[in-house]
Amino acid sequence: MRLGHFDLNLFVTLDALLETRSITRASERLHIGASATSSALGRLREHFGDELLVQVGRRMNLTPLAISLREPVRDLILRSQATLAAKIEFDPKSAQRRFVFNASDYATTVLLTPLAQRLEEEAPGISLDVVELGDKNLQRLERGEVDLAIYPERNASDIYPKDDLMTETYSCVVWTGNTLQADTFTFDDYMAARHVAAQFGDQRVASFESWFLSTHGVARHVVVMASTFNALPLLVVGTQRIATMHTRLARMYARMLPLRLLPPPFEIPPLRLVMQWNHHNDRDPAHTWLRGLLKGVANGVL
Repeated sequence: MRLGHFDLNLFVTLDALLETRSITRASERLHIGASATSSALGRLREHFGDELLVQVGRRMNLTPLAISLREPVRDLILRSQATLAAKIEFDPKSAQRRFVFNASDYATTVLLTPLAQRLEEEAPGISLDVVELGDKNLQRLERGEVDLAIYPERNASDIYPKDDLMTETYSCVVWTGNTLQADTFTFDDYMAARHVAAQFGDQRVASFESWFLSTHGVARHVVVMASTFNALPLLVVGTQRIATMHTRLARMYARMLPLRLLPPPFEIPPLRLVMQWNHHNDRDPAHTWLRGLLKGVANGVL
């Protein structure tokens, strides 16, 4: 498609080049040959009268003009995708769509698993792709790389639409053979115990540890670190360790494993989970329908 003498398809190539800063990686993303991408870059340079990407050592850097184009070009791509996806009516039974979620393994287990079950019955043509949370969650949302993100309210952006999903509490999980046989235990017991914990992201951030240290002024004795919430209950079975984790997830595993749930001997602020999406999807009928279905699933999770 052309606008005047400009081929609008070049915007797709430009978006990939501005994001990857590499002809090779942009070609892989676009599923075209490197020569075709290089040719498109040549036409873009001619149109804008600017190099856009310049070789500096072994890297390609963006020129000031290219940097200024990143946001408007990405906005144009997202608006175009939203326009093409728009339908007057949406029929879940016949719809063929793929939605990308950004969520932790906890949210995947507690929320997206029952959502997938509902989709199997109500919208068999809709598929889900779950991308784990990391250090670039908001960037993924901004660039439209994910359709819906699920994370704690404190991590949500003020720029994009969001909606509450559910509030979660925490429980301590121990093996049924743990020497702590009472229904409750003290803070001193807690601090004397060996713990398992989860930490995430490229920088391996343990958010609960940071909160606990800042609140109580002491650090727990963590002997096992895992990269998923689902690993925590498994890591206490057959040991004297304690896992402090989401109550809903703990209850699920307690139905399958020899585990006991105990109330924490101190107050832990509840976790408020929200879903967030890019405003370009705000009025998309399929997206709106899926948000409503997820909201219903969250309300029914016990």
